[in-house]
Amino acid sequence: MSMIFTEKWRTTLEKICIPIAALAVSLVIFGVFCAAAGANPFAVYGSIYKAAFGSWFSFQNTLIRAAPLMLASLCTALPARLGLVIIGNEGAIVIGGLSAVAAGLSVQGAGPFVVQLAMAVAGIVSGGLWIAAVGALRHYRGVNETISSLLLNYIAIALLNHMVGGPMRDPTSLNKPSSYPIPDADMLGNIPGTRVHFGLIYGIIACLIAYFLIQRTTFGFATRTVGGNIRAAKIAGLPVGKLTLIICFLAGSCAGLAGMVEVAAVHGRANESLNASYGYSSILVAFIARQNPLAAVFVSIILGGILASGGILQRAHQLPDATVLVFQGIVFLVILFSESLYGRLAIFKEGVKPQMPGQNLKPQT
Repeated sequence: MSMIFTEKWRTTLEKICIPIAALAVSLVIFGVFCAAAGANPFAVYGSIYKAAFGSWFSFQNTLIRAAPLMLASLCTALPARLGLVIIGNEGAIVIGGLSAVAAGLSVQGAGPFVVQLAMAVAGIVSGGLWIAAVGALRHYRGVNETISSLLLNYIAIALLNHMVGGPMRDPTSLNKPSSYPIPDADMLGNIPGTRVHFGLIYGIIACLIAYFLIQRTTFGFATRTVGGNIRAAKIAGLPVGKLTLIICFLAGSCAGLAGMVEVAAVHGRANESLNASYGYSSILVAFIARQNPLAAVFVSIILGGILASGGILQRAHQLPDATVLVFQGIVFLVILFSESLYGRLAIFKEGVKPQMPGQNLKPQT
């Protein structure tokens, strides 16, 4: 029992220490980039902290950006338990937001609760079906899920541009084609006493449910079994195709809900602002959190703070606004490299047992 306990804690420490070390290395590399651009790295770090967590006002901005990251990260984290690498988060967000606006405008005047419920259902169903199509292509036709989900991102963005520039366009939106606006009375409200919308609550609840589903249910055990060894799962009689479709639908529905939150709580209409790269950033969240929904909550807050600091880096240090994207790219590359270290570092391995004198001596001839 003590050996199992020790092994469990050794694995847990490995899962915690390696991502933290990877983030530290990323900060060092990013500091070199800032120095090369003519900025003081330590001053840049200070500005990022100030913009993300320095005050209650800035922390609320961080939480606003963290909400869609929590939801969209599940679009990558859940299928990863099946052994699938899906990066169609951005497309599911766009489709979910576009569908939510269409549903909300179609029941306009039915009351705020009905409108918000219709938008949520539309976002969840459309986003779920969007990613479920990726799972179906993978299981039934053998199409690589990473490639298909990436290409579906571009299809979703093209569809958004077509709809807001054509059938759904508000004639008064001249410089920035947009859909008709959602009435203020039907918008998603804020948490009392804060500027943070209820999308943050949705994100936390979704991550808690996802963790319970994967770690504490027979469905989750079956999912992890398929992800561990699909051939053994098939021999055991597990419905691999059914599990794939359900998990992909749940993953897409979370990203679709993130799109609904963006249009119902932030933008108030569908336009190009819906394509804000939260989907791509959420992929990084899922990888840093190692597909753990609970860890995704905290990683989303950290990354949300980094996203919130883009403006201050431009104003205070004359760095491009895309500097935070460079930081994200560095973190992503270092995290991918750190994946190769699991199970290989001696500090996280069980010590070599001492040998008895003469145990390995070869017999003399």
